Amino acid sequence: MKPIITLPASSAALAFDGEPSDAELDAIETEMPLIEAEVDLLDVEITLLDRPVTVLDAQRLRRHRRRVLAARRDLTNRTAVQSGGVA
Repeated sequence: MKPIITLPASSAALAFDGEPSDAELDAIETEMPLIEAEVDLLDVEITLLDRPVTVLDAQRLRRHRRRVLAARRDLTNRTAVQSGGVA
C-alpha cells in the first residue's frame, strides 16, 4: 500500500473564495440581454411541446427567434468594437 502525501495548496487556490470576479460579473452583465432572450425563447419552445402550433404561436416563436438573433448581433458588434475590430 502506497502512502498518500498531500501537497501544499498553491496561493491561487487559497485566493479563490468561490465568488465571481469583477471581470466575470461585467461579462455576465454584458451578455444579459442575450441570456434573457434565449430564456424567453426556451419558454416559448417548452410551451409548444405538448400542443399543436397555432398561427399566433408560430408568430410568437418567430418573434422570439428574431429577438435572440438581434441580441447576438448586438453582443457581437459590441464585443468587436471593444476589442478594436471593425463592427
